[in-house]
Amino acid sequence: MGTWNSRGLRGSDLEELINLTIEHYRTSGLALIQKVPTPITPIEIDKSTRHITLAYFDQKSTVDYLGVVQGIPVCFDAKECASDTFPLANLHAHQVAFMTEFEKQEGIAFLLIAFTNRREYYYMPYREMMEFWERMERGGRKSFTIAELDPRYFLDAGQGLSLPILEGLQMDLDERDGF
Repeated sequence: MGTWNSRGLRGSDLEELINLTIEHYRTSGLALIQKVPTPITPIEIDKSTRHITLAYFDQKSTVDYLGVVQGIPVCFDAKECASDTFPLANLHAHQVAFMTEFEKQEGIAFLLIAFTNRREYYYMPYREMMEFWERMERGGRKSFTIAELDPRYFLDAGQGLSLPILEGLQMDLDERDGF
């Protein structure tokens, strides 16, 4: 039996939940979304197992997921937060820049945030993310609280087998279209 490495599994619950969800969407013909691999350069490799034991990140990655939902290009990043306050330091300037460019190309960018202390999931539309980001850039708070979020965008994970990401996306699209 292998050894569990808690440092190596950070964020894996959220990632696993998202991966189950996007696989369900793919097999149902609803969406094609893929996890974007993080580019690394190996430094040390265990020759007996051929496993990478030490590596560094080649470049800043963009977002965690890219895909298309019935003709609509989407990109999103998944973040976890263990308290009711989300530090904007968890979001990086290069990610915000990528999402901004993606939006300019008429794609839909968003965040999926897991508030692990509450076991709640939040679909954060790009425009809401930018309100908090710009507030920080103007010298305001470097975080936002769960109380500041739009309650309509909390996703009901039900039995915990998938996240209704497309429900959040539909609300986002409806608001963009002025419904």
